[in-house]
Amino acid sequence: MTRSNNKIALFDMDGTLADYDGQLLKDLKKIASDHEPEPRLYSGVSYLEARRHVITSQAGWFLNLPKLQLGWDILQIAKEIGYSISILTKGPSSKHIAWSEKVEWCNRHLSEYIDGVIIAHDKGLVYGAVLVDDWPDYIDGWLQHRPRGVVIMPASEHNVGYSHPNVIRYDGTNLDEIRRRMRERFAAS
Repeated sequence: MTRSNNKIALFDMDGTLADYDGQLLKDLKKIASDHEPEPRLYSGVSYLEARRHVITSQAGWFLNLPKLQLGWDILQIAKEIGYSISILTKGPSSKHIAWSEKVEWCNRHLSEYIDGVIIAHDKGLVYGAVLVDDWPDYIDGWLQHRPRGVVIMPASEHNVGYSHPNVIRYDGTNLDEIRRRMRERFAAS
């Protein structure tokens, strides 16, 4: 299929195509004391947040993130349908090395899929017919400007229970529903 510029699918990177949470948990466990409880991401525990910052500030950390299969399943469908695919990732304000590493990660893993990489602080400012993202706050901000937009949300611990009529949570078992909704949105664009 020929890609059309107004039929854009935006893909988040961390937690969508790259396994940020899985790698971070592995790295947190490496430096945990035997007497500490199992680390829980996004729990607001100050020492875990400080460790997360130290870990993700290391040169090469973002560059070496493993792929996350849920996001790649969706990416393959977007490519098959004919969407113009761009990466839409948030640039950490205090980790500028992450910006270049995210672009390099995309060049290594996504060159045959994507038309570009957009690094933004506010994802709501970027147009697309479809957004694929795992983070509820970014999804809410994007949908405020796109009442007809469709969001595919790769399932994770931090988005359990999230609900919105334009959002389909993908857990690995409902790929046919994802394909149908993405085709419908493509046809309506």
